Amino acid sequence: MDQAAGGSPQDARSLPVCYRHPDRETGVRCTRCERPICPECMVDASVGFQCPDCVRSGGGTGHAPGASRPRTLAGGTVTADPRLLTKILLGINVAVFVAVHAWPSLLDHLVLIGGWPPAPYGPTEGVAEGEWYRLVTSVFTHEAVWHIAFNMLSLWWLGGPLEAALGRVRYLALYLVSGLAGSALTYLLAAPTTASLGASGAIFGLFGATAVLMRRLNYDMRPVIALLVINLIFTFGWSNIAWQAHIGGLVAGVVIGYGMVHAPRERRALVQYGTCALVLAVVVVLTLLRTLQLT
Repeated sequence: MDQAAGGSPQDARSLPVCYRHPDRETGVRCTRCERPICPECMVDASVGFQCPDCVRSGGGTGHAPGASRPRTLAGGTVTADPRLLTKILLGINVAVFVAVHAWPSLLDHLVLIGGWPPAPYGPTEGVAEGEWYRLVTSVFTHEAVWHIAFNMLSLWWLGGPLEAALGRVRYLALYLVSGLAGSALTYLLAAPTTASLGASGAIFGLFGATAVLMRRLNYDMRPVIALLVINLIFTFGWSNIAWQAHIGGLVAGVVIGYGMVHAPRERRALVQYGTCALVLAVVVVLTLLRTLQLT
């Protein structure tokens, strides 16, 4: 008696699927072509929603197809896998670690070193001799198992929430620029013949940005502060650790993180990428000054 005429209860509950994403059911249709569209494909129109194809064809509102997509706190696009880039960065670090142990001679070409060999010989390799790529390769290079284990655990714990909050492009910019800032400060302050390696600069950049993000969201700061203090104790209390990379990455992470999460909405992209460009400019200036000093 309670069943509606013309079909079973299961038929009544079934919904059409999005024409662009067949795995997603939806009850919304494009107001022009009447094709079913999921939330990701909905573009705001004067009445209802339109599909990306109708918008691109010129018959819609004129908004970009992704205009109505949900955004992260920093303005990035919300993605299905918020840890994808973190997984890729982790995979790159592990792949380089395996390659270094498979071909030990490779390590000599990846580490950060100002100039080698030392006086009285004339240096033939190092950043000061034009091998600027070492500022980047050293960020992804580890030799000791404990070193890569610690850094990759930190990358996984800190990277996922940051990637979800910032979006992939902004997160990648934070990681790379923080790593370069750590390399630049190491190059500037460490002895030119001292070789250093590891993702510690980038990881400390994630620490700095995480602290800024938690402050922005009014979260309890004590856990991240305690973890940061422990890491700084290890930084200055353990020999053979490039403290310069840690401090350089941390400062860069705080600056970039602040620009990312506090940028005004109307000038968000300009402020965010402008902050990254400013930190990168400082990296270039420090590198050039040190190179002039050593040559």
